[in-house]
Amino acid sequence: MISALSRRCSNTLCIAGALACLSITAAHAATPEQSVSELVQRFTTAQGTFDRAALEALTAENYIEISPLGEVDPRAKMLSSYVKHDDKQLPTISVDEITPRVLGNTAIVLAKVSYVMTVGGQTRTASLRSSFVAQQQDGAWKLVSAQYTPIRPPAAPGK
Repeated sequence: MISALSRRCSNTLCIAGALACLSITAAHAATPEQSVSELVQRFTTAQGTFDRAALEALTAENYIEISPLGEVDPRAKMLSSYVKHDDKQLPTISVDEITPRVLGNTAIVLAKVSYVMTVGGQTRTASLRSSFVAQQQDGAWKLVSAQYTPIRPPAAPGK
């Protein structure tokens, strides 16, 4: 009898422990908004480190982007831009002002992407207003599109 009672208590504790783990996991699960925001962060980090494998993993096969110059670049062209040259200093890229909007299995993320780079010994900065479109594919968010629009520097006083 004591053995049966001991097994029943042991089973009850196991079930209670499993339920506690499930509720903790659910409490820490990322929202779709957090997931797509993190996707954009990982994508811009991969751009800054010229991590072509990560860029490939984060983008869908049908990915297409509109560059800051207004050119339409399919995924293959975008990926070909990320070949690291040992003599070329990598840019510093940051992303902020992230605003995600999730619409079912599609999301639109607006963000400000800022670059600091050295060209010809000169430090240059640029900021772009960026739009990203992500779609959930096989349970994972992938970028299907991006568009970059340069942000003009503020006008000099009196102009």
